Amino acid sequence: MESRHRLAPSLSLTIIFLVLAACAPMQTSPALATATDETPAPLPTATIQWFPSTATPTLRPVVLPSATPIYLPGLGNEIFTDDFSSASRWNTASSDEGSVSVSRDRLTIAVKAPETTLFSLRSEPLLTDFYAEINAHPALCRGGDSYGLLFRANNLDSYRYVLACDGTVRLELKKAYNRLRVLAGPAPSGDVPPGSPGNVRIGVWAVGPEMRFFLNGRHQFTITDASFGLGTLGVFVQSAESSSAATVTFSDLVVQSVSYVSPTPTITPSKTPIPTSTVSQ
Repeated sequence: MESRHRLAPSLSLTIIFLVLAACAPMQTSPALATATDETPAPLPTATIQWFPSTATPTLRPVVLPSATPIYLPGLGNEIFTDDFSSASRWNTASSDEGSVSVSRDRLTIAVKAPETTLFSLRSEPLLTDFYAEINAHPALCRGGDSYGLLFRANNLDSYRYVLACDGTVRLELKKAYNRLRVLAGPAPSGDVPPGSPGNVRIGVWAVGPEMRFFLNGRHQFTITDASFGLGTLGVFVQSAESSSAATVTFSDLVVQSVSYVSPTPTITPSKTPIPTSTVSQ
């Protein structure tokens, strides 16, 4: 009995120790850190561009200036001027068909019948190469009525630079007792007064067979014809078939000399091939 009581306290201490040991928190060993490379990364180096690229410029089309045509080459000194202060060098007339008169520094042609042409020629000088300008003032003009400048005229032979009151322009050839022949036109022109009243400066440049025609200093057309090479100047008015009257006055005639030689195209000789015959067997 006595020995049993002595063992009990020791057993009790053992049990208490085991229980406390089981309840104690477990301590884990710290994990070893993985060794890392502490060497710093190399810094990037700049790439040197020895020949840096440049922006490519946008190409622009090259426009070459074109030569301005010279329509009045070779103009020289004045041959003469006429202010129509005198009627001594002009044909004048009066009849039932109309009248041609010179007064107040103007030459006036008044037609009083349909399909009638009245004209007046200057007695001198006879011209070959020249540039002539004259003012025309249609006072009564409509539709197919026409007027203009005669040049290289000899009696009934002449060239007629014609302005029609319908706004067209043309060139005619008139030979004595032959019908009129149209050499150029009719063509519309903004420089021709559309009817009356109006005012226009008529110009003719003539060198040999080449003739150039102007209105208000603007080129209208060019033609080559060798029918007449010498003559005087004149003016005319023509009424249309449906017209009963037409009146135009002319003033300020100026004639200049022209020294000009038209370029002659070079003729390139060509070799004509000799035809060969083919013999069939």
